[in-house]
Amino acid sequence: MSHPPVPMFQPSLEARPREQLEALQLERMRRTLGLIKENAAYRNRIGRVDPEALRSVADWSGLPFLTKEALRDAYPLGLCCAPRGVIQRVHMSSGTTGNPIVTPYTRADIAQWGEVMARCYVAAGVTSADIVQITPSFGLFTGGFGFHYGAERLGVMVIPAGAGRSAFQLKVMKDLGATVLAGIATYPLRLLEVAREEGFNLRELRLRVAILGSEMWSDDLRSLIEHELNVETFDIIGMTESGGPGLGIDCRAHDGIHVWEDHYYCEIVDPESGAPRPDGEEGELVLSTLTREGLPLVRYRTHDLTRVVSRAPCACGRTHVRLARLRGRTDDMVIFRGVNFYPRQVESLVMGRPGVSHEYQVLLERAGAGGDRMRLLIEVRPGFDPESVKGIKRDFKDILNLTPEVTILQEGEIPRPQGKAVRIMDNRAAGS
Repeated sequence: MSHPPVPMFQPSLEARPREQLEALQLERMRRTLGLIKENAAYRNRIGRVDPEALRSVADWSGLPFLTKEALRDAYPLGLCCAPRGVIQRVHMSSGTTGNPIVTPYTRADIAQWGEVMARCYVAAGVTSADIVQITPSFGLFTGGFGFHYGAERLGVMVIPAGAGRSAFQLKVMKDLGATVLAGIATYPLRLLEVAREEGFNLRELRLRVAILGSEMWSDDLRSLIEHELNVETFDIIGMTESGGPGLGIDCRAHDGIHVWEDHYYCEIVDPESGAPRPDGEEGELVLSTLTREGLPLVRYRTHDLTRVVSRAPCACGRTHVRLARLRGRTDDMVIFRGVNFYPRQVESLVMGRPGVSHEYQVLLERAGAGGDRMRLLIEVRPGFDPESVKGIKRDFKDILNLTPEVTILQEGEIPRPQGKAVRIMDNRAAGS
């Protein structure tokens, strides 16, 4: 095989021809089913399936779906497929809407995590000469550890800063010469705010790459971060259930997110019927893990909305499938006065206007006999032209067929959560 045109962490795997890639997937699908047979509860969910009965990758679609509810119901380790003595780590979701989802890791799972994360770093142009500042938390949340393991595999100097203390983050970033920022998608916005408050000169930073994920973020937000921090951004995807970040990332061609198909198998299905969607059509991402041991996923319904961009080789030389950036989640969709919309659509309508801050919030409320009302809270800076409100309302009407009541606030008035940003607050049930 000729060498690919750009650096890769594992060229023989990342540029593997599609026929060989599918053969490896089939082999690993069979192994995954073999692991599941060791857990009676999981085996009963799948049914009597002989791993050797799988003759092609397409046969996988005959297996039943796995749902988030099933993983919650299995709390804490009801679907674990490795002996307790082999489990070395657990991470878990927040559990804000019921039992948390617990993901157990074997030694091999931790090694696999480091491998796919190292691939992601290299896809973003990171080398062993870089210095990575890791800003997600280290704990039950998977983010911090995933970024850490991948950086160590690549031989990158790591600043394991963790979450919070943004003024200190900026100081350390400057003094230690960090070149790569790893974080959740909205954290750079907090850094920009603190820099303004502290009079910190962002041009003194040496950042050149920002690898961001864990939240849906629009192209408008991406452009803002790139301009203000003078970085190239990369959208990394992953979830607690799949083992954390590292499922995929967009490369420097920025033509879709590469999913590492030797470790994960992706399907796109109709969110309502579960029927397969053809390449190019948007639907719900269904994910299967092919090398995870502690909690293998078989046809897991992620609720994430995306589409297959291409299965052809990318300009970067990688042959793995490329997905569109995640547009939203089926369970994040908001229905207001008969109109369906996603938070990311609102972000695109608000951001980029002169004098308007990057912070906003939509409040949906009961309003008596007059019907429900939508309130849009925006923060503004000195020099903001109040006439811009008319343009915001016009865009909402043209794009979403909705007309919000716009409330203008000064910077800092919208509460900042410690973790992911809360953009839509639906208070209609509380007001009924």
